[in-house]
Amino acid sequence: MIHILLVDDQAIVRQGLNALLSLEADLQILGEAANGREAVEMAQKLLTTPNAVEVVLMDIRMPVMDGVAATRELLRQYPTLKVLVLTTFEDDELVQQAVQAGAVGYLLKDTPSEEVAQAIRAVHRGYAQFGPGILQKMLLHRTAPTQPEIPPGFAELTPREREVLALIGQGASNREIAQALFLTEGTVKNHVTHILGRLGLRDRTQAALLAAALPLDNA
Repeated sequence: MIHILLVDDQAIVRQGLNALLSLEADLQILGEAANGREAVEMAQKLLTTPNAVEVVLMDIRMPVMDGVAATRELLRQYPTLKVLVLTTFEDDELVQQAVQAGAVGYLLKDTPSEEVAQAIRAVHRGYAQFGPGILQKMLLHRTAPTQPEIPPGFAELTPREREVLALIGQGASNREIAQALFLTEGTVKNHVTHILGRLGLRDRTQAALLAAALPLDNA
């Protein structure tokens, strides 16, 4: 069972998500918050219960405290939490800030409920999750005209690790990478661990952003 906190300033959105996600046998909504401050306070209470919250479904634009500030504060206090941000296609700058704050997933608000449920399961397992077009739009927003700097350690990556990194940049899960490259999931997991270590990256989200920015075919 995955325990979830819903955070959105619109009650109708929270109620709709609660109703739809509650239909999933492996998902349980532990609470709802109308802004980031309420989310932090509620998480403090929920994390002391036996069924502690594990995934926060976080709106990015809210009064009192927005989703970026709330994500930063939650992960400062509880670094094992997984924050999945709900955004609109126009919020790429805020999504950039949420990446820096430690959020590991980003979905458009009009994403079908079954895909939201799949994304919750994915981030709970430790995967990054990007909604269609969000990663590319973020990169267009942030990319300078000059060639992005290739990080130290990139030259040490094997051709196979570069293939894995390229697929991470496309938002593929370990299972999807394994199927595409005819590998086992365990082998892919080892490659991901080596990639993060050699490039000095914190997590899969940073790897995805880097991969999408680098010309992996000819780097």
